[in-house]
Amino acid sequence: MQKAYLILENGTVFEGKSFGAVGEAIGEIVFTTAMTGYLETLTDPSYYGQIVVQTFPLIGNYGVIPSDFESGCPHVKAYIVRDWCQEPSNFRCEGDLDIFLKQHNIVGLYGIDTRQLTRIVREHGVMNGRIVPEGASFGLTDIKNYKIEDAVKNTTCDKETVYTPEGEVKRRVVLFDFGAKANICRSLVQRGCEVTVVPAYTTCDRVAELAPDGIMLSNGPGDPAENVEIIAELKKLSEKKIPTFGICLGHQLLALAHGAKTHKLKYGHRGANQPAENVETGRVYITSQNHGYAVVNESLPECAKVSYINANDGTCEGVKYFNEPAFSVQFHPEACGGPLDTGFLFDEFIAMIDANK
Repeated sequence: MQKAYLILENGTVFEGKSFGAVGEAIGEIVFTTAMTGYLETLTDPSYYGQIVVQTFPLIGNYGVIPSDFESGCPHVKAYIVRDWCQEPSNFRCEGDLDIFLKQHNIVGLYGIDTRQLTRIVREHGVMNGRIVPEGASFGLTDIKNYKIEDAVKNTTCDKETVYTPEGEVKRRVVLFDFGAKANICRSLVQRGCEVTVVPAYTTCDRVAELAPDGIMLSNGPGDPAENVEIIAELKKLSEKKIPTFGICLGHQLLALAHGAKTHKLKYGHRGANQPAENVETGRVYITSQNHGYAVVNESLPECAKVSYINANDGTCEGVKYFNEPAFSVQFHPEACGGPLDTGFLFDEFIAMIDANK
């Protein structure tokens, strides 16, 4: 395998080996602690513009399984692992990770100390990095100046699509695609909802024409505060009192539409073992998360309150609104491959829709 290097913006260099596509890649370095679900990670649009590091040492052992994808293609800028499995074994396997990355022109790096890299990010915060093949030149200025921009614009769908359950249509839901994971739509369809997936920049007037029973705000990538147009439309929608459920970026955008603020976390929450505490009951749920920004707890308006907090750092993990039928969470109740502890939140959304009818 060809040698390749990871250069961090602070000047630290890691020597490794190349797999997947050979070439250069620059992005924001983030790590995920998930032990499974690497296919869902690779195809999660929320990782747009980022170089993803897997802390679990062996990746790729069950191969590539297209039915597990969260979107049609990978959105990561590059992928870093300690070791990748060259001979996967699974009855559903349809290929290996190396070929998959090559097919989608995703640069891969393996054979570096991912534990040391993770400690650097934890101690110093999220930083940019660049992967280069052996012999390539590079400059730290380019790395430092990299910034993720137009993330939602580059991951949202370009047209409306309707998904219908096999049985009776009991409810109609509009799902805003800010970079949506596929299992959000599946979770709604499984509960008897006809789901109309709409582009991120769909107007309030267009949603009103669709006359939904409920509105779902999806996950997505990037800085939530840069989505000024979307926030303005969500503010208009809030006045219509349609039952609304927001997840991840959707949670942040809903809060911004109500006048709250968001801030960037030091290194974010990414993995399948994040503890979210229900502030009313004290019960802690193990959740899947993938976000680098959070709602500022103290910035919420009087019509809202924090419903969940991260048990590690106390940051906002959920918001409940009192002046309208709406709530949101920062974590992923639809998570694949798990945990599934908070799937009941979809049922709460359905109950809210039914009560509003």
